[in-house]
Amino acid sequence: MDYKERFEKWLEDDRFDEETKKDLQSIKDDEEEIKDRFHQSLKFGTAGLRGKLGAGTNRMNIYNVAQATQGFADTIAEEGEEAKKRGVAIAYDVRHMSEEFAKVTAEVFAANGIKVYIHKEIQPTPVCSYTIRKLNCAAGVMVTASHNPREYNGYKAYNNEGSQILDETADKILGHIAEHEDFFEIERLPFEEGLKDGIIEYVSDELIEDYIKEILDCTINDEGIDKDIKVVYTPLNGAGNKLVRRILDERGFKNIYVVKEQENPDPDFTTVGYPNPEDPKAFKYSEKLGEEVGADLLLATDPDSDRCAVEVRDENGEYVFLTGNLIGSLLTKYILGALEENGELPEDGAVVKSLVSTDLVKPIANKYGVKVYDVLTGFKNIYAVANELDANKSGKFIFGFEESIGYNYKDFVRDKDAVNSAMMITEMAAYYKAKGKTLLDVINEVFEEYGYYSNEVISIVLEGLDGQERISRIMTQIRENPYEEVVGLKVKNIIDYQNDDTGLPKSNVLKYYLEDDSWFAIRPSGTEPKIKLYINAIDDSKEKSEKKLKEINAFMQGEIDSIE
Repeated sequence: MDYKERFEKWLEDDRFDEETKKDLQSIKDDEEEIKDRFHQSLKFGTAGLRGKLGAGTNRMNIYNVAQATQGFADTIAEEGEEAKKRGVAIAYDVRHMSEEFAKVTAEVFAANGIKVYIHKEIQPTPVCSYTIRKLNCAAGVMVTASHNPREYNGYKAYNNEGSQILDETADKILGHIAEHEDFFEIERLPFEEGLKDGIIEYVSDELIEDYIKEILDCTINDEGIDKDIKVVYTPLNGAGNKLVRRILDERGFKNIYVVKEQENPDPDFTTVGYPNPEDPKAFKYSEKLGEEVGADLLLATDPDSDRCAVEVRDENGEYVFLTGNLIGSLLTKYILGALEENGELPEDGAVVKSLVSTDLVKPIANKYGVKVYDVLTGFKNIYAVANELDANKSGKFIFGFEESIGYNYKDFVRDKDAVNSAMMITEMAAYYKAKGKTLLDVINEVFEEYGYYSNEVISIVLEGLDGQERISRIMTQIRENPYEEVVGLKVKNIIDYQNDDTGLPKSNVLKYYLEDDSWFAIRPSGTEPKIKLYINAIDDSKEKSEKKLKEINAFMQGEIDSIE
């Protein structure tokens, strides 16, 4: 069946709700829009579902959410009655349709005899992971599209360990989804009826209190730090507002200034458009407030509050954006150093990072006798190491991060956690401020000790079916025509994570190591219509490493542009 036939089938089916019918009618003369919405079905993968809102097989709507949930319910049911009794945890963020999708998810699970624990109001993504672990659930769902534009929503699936599912589970769910082509055969127990019956239950406020206590227990240094540090915080109209502010307040940081325009939930993200704090443009309002109050530190969390971005004031009074690689390196140094100083550093400790994140943490961790693990992108892979260390009693997970501003200290939440990270970053900045240093001073000390690591991530947006096909051509061309030399440096090693035996799950990533240990990697995004280029350039001075980075970037951008 081609996209036109799929569209006609939807258009002629009177069982769809009125809103869906109107949406379908509005595009009936728009060939490109029909093609984009119906050329494929949203694929369920380890990131769950993510897409633009609207009617269509390639859109986020209640029908695709119900179908995905039925596939997930079938997978849980295969584990037996005990798994169904343990149930699932469901949370959702501020986006359009998030609460509706969460309730549809609850209704489908309940109709399948699976106990549901659902949060009664918006929550950060890490709260979903925590809920699964705290209530000993068999699985969980977080309704969010993270930092995507307002037109998007998504559905993240979690396993019983509170980590996002891996390939094996995603494949099982996908197989069961294929068994339920007719949306209208999927049973749903009305939400209020499920509450009355007790198969659907709201998560108690006590659980949130427990989560807050566990984060507060992450404190390493509470004495001898400068708690008068001035911090501007923006939740970017997302889910982080309540918990981040409460945590900082309970830690005794009283000079916290919140960006009023971005304080309350707004699914349109009116003040920022693209609510991704990885983009320094998201700090426009924070910088203005920071200048007014003389803030030392600016913090921003994304809409589902699992990622945290940072800006700090330089010697000229200007705010400087710190990349995820810099924050990850700083937190690694601070956490390991502070734990050692306090006599709390585990003998068999582990730091885990994605393979496209900076290698600067390796010499830092080595200094403290801590092992560094490289994994595929995504915190599901970072916490897969924590799960394995637990199971084998072979080490203790300390800290995990990836360059896309995701971090977490400890493992009571097994996903990235901006609530925890906001507290740890503030503690770290306050610790160094008490010593007369800014985070910029500390990163310069790190470079002096270990060498200058310049990093950059370049995202090339290629939307629609044509973009998807071009991304595939780019990866094929570079894979089949390997480079022997790049910007005058010999290629030392090429790792093809799709075809080589790396010990990691197969993934469409190519990584080139150059003779001086600089590297670059290229991969399609798993959640957005982008191809991403990662560069890690190393040299003995800032100027040299930045020059090398620019040269590698120019070379690779030229190569990518040449592939039509």
